[in-house]
Amino acid sequence: MYDQKKKVNMLELYIPAPEELAFREQLMNDEETMSYNHAWGGTIPFPEEQWKDWYDFWIARPEGKRFYRYLKESGTDQPAGEIAWHYDEERKIHIANVIIYAPLRHKGYGREGLKLLCSAAKQAGIAELYDDIAIDNPAISLFLSEGFAEEYRTDEIIMLKKDL
Repeated sequence: MYDQKKKVNMLELYIPAPEELAFREQLMNDEETMSYNHAWGGTIPFPEEQWKDWYDFWIARPEGKRFYRYLKESGTDQPAGEIAWHYDEERKIHIANVIIYAPLRHKGYGREGLKLLCSAAKQAGIAELYDDIAIDNPAISLFLSEGFAEEYRTDEIIMLKKDL
């Protein structure tokens, strides 16, 4: 019998080159992928003219306040999604972000991506990671199963926190 727990290293972290941000544009523009973001407007425009400034801010000069990687299917050049964290200056917390391309969901990539993100945050010296997730987002159960706990909720979001 196949044991999914034995399937490890399905994904690799990958730092995209500036010219490889077309996949991020595809993610941000895909309605199904971005359906989790409906409470904040759904899809997000990410045209090529924004790539250089975005890349400089998130990847070239993260200043210890940002982390961004593609999740790539092991043994392929196919990106499956992205993970990121950033320091929210206003709230004084580190916010997590995991997005899996909709056609590649339900393969365990979200769980593996979240684990990789938590590991990267811990290696960066971050003690706590948060995410504010729309109240109807099914990813809440994934975060809870990976050690995040509910800090509070409103009519719109659930704030989750994990001690790393």
